[in-house]
Amino acid sequence: MDQPYNFAFLDERTKKMIRRAMLKAVAIPGYQVPFGSREMPFAYGWGTGGIQVTASLIGRGDVLKVIDQGADDTTNAVNIRRFFERTTGVATTERTAEATVIQTRHRIPETPLTDRQVLVYQVPMPEPLFRLEPRRAEAIRMHALAEYGLMNVKLYEDIAQLGAISRTYDYPVLVNERYLTSPSPIPKFDNPKMHMNPALQLFGAGREKRIYAIPPYTRVRSLDFEDHPFTVQRWEHACALCGSRASFLDEMIVDDAGRRLFVCSDSDFCGERRDQGHAGTQQAVEMRNVLEASE
Repeated sequence: MDQPYNFAFLDERTKKMIRRAMLKAVAIPGYQVPFGSREMPFAYGWGTGGIQVTASLIGRGDVLKVIDQGADDTTNAVNIRRFFERTTGVATTERTAEATVIQTRHRIPETPLTDRQVLVYQVPMPEPLFRLEPRRAEAIRMHALAEYGLMNVKLYEDIAQLGAISRTYDYPVLVNERYLTSPSPIPKFDNPKMHMNPALQLFGAGREKRIYAIPPYTRVRSLDFEDHPFTVQRWEHACALCGSRASFLDEMIVDDAGRRLFVCSDSDFCGERRDQGHAGTQQAVEMRNVLEASE
């Protein structure tokens, strides 16, 4: 740990203030609690809210894991992990099962979490109604009255115009049947993992100065309709590295002919499966030209 810094960078009064906001957020699942966001050595949009939440709760005995889009080796994940290594000296890991604090952007790990773990989300926009109701005061009133008809109308319009709900990420959820909540920009594939999850889930938005939480074993329901139930994405292909058909896959174009390689977004999950002897085809897939096929 670098001595010029206070433990976890933030001063103790700031950490105390953020912990009080977190306690209030846990007491009222899904409710957005304002807090005094601080300047961090990262630009807004790079996870300052999640970093402040992690800095306020991490202890010397914790083991930290940081992922971005499910991977441990992206620029954002590596920089945040180095930041906490320098300012706290805590152990870090890439193994989901070994971590006590997991900071994430855009994914929930494929490996099931436990009640000894805390999942901290980096959130760019905490208000799920911001595209429908830009007036902050009116959005607060709608939350107070649990008046979420506007969101239901938006989802219904998608079905009427497109035949299905178009949202594939940041799909709105109702927490404990009370507060409409943004699940941060995770793919809707991960929404079911939030329901009754044993881990504490904390969400930090630095630019918007909001913290909210989903306590362990809390009900989380993705909005849907009786005749159009909520469904998640599925792929025709398996992971080219580990052969998994149950995980969220990233699609990468590997040549000028447009061939695609499908691999697990969660690098730790994929690595563990390969260590256990699972193997994929190791080959890219030739994609059919949709325009030619329709002729």
